[in-house]
Amino acid sequence: MNAESEAAAEKRILHRISDMVATEKRLRAQIAAGPDGDGARAELHELEVELDRCWDLLRQRRALTEVGEDPATAKARPAGEVEGYLS
Repeated sequence: MNAESEAAAEKRILHRISDMVATEKRLRAQIAAGPDGDGARAELHELEVELDRCWDLLRQRRALTEVGEDPATAKARPAGEVEGYLS
């Protein structure tokens, strides 16, 4: 991929992250507002996992770029692997 394509790919990832953060804020407000929190909590948990995966993919791409490798070779890792970093 050329630099323009890579910049566009990174922009798409950042846009997805931004959308997920907006949804995360909405869900947190919904949970704080009242009794319908259980469904929102489950949705929030799934969203947080997906958000972690997107951040991980972005970090991989940036690290590959930094060392002169092709960032397009970065792959989204399984949720269990990404979430396992915290333990």
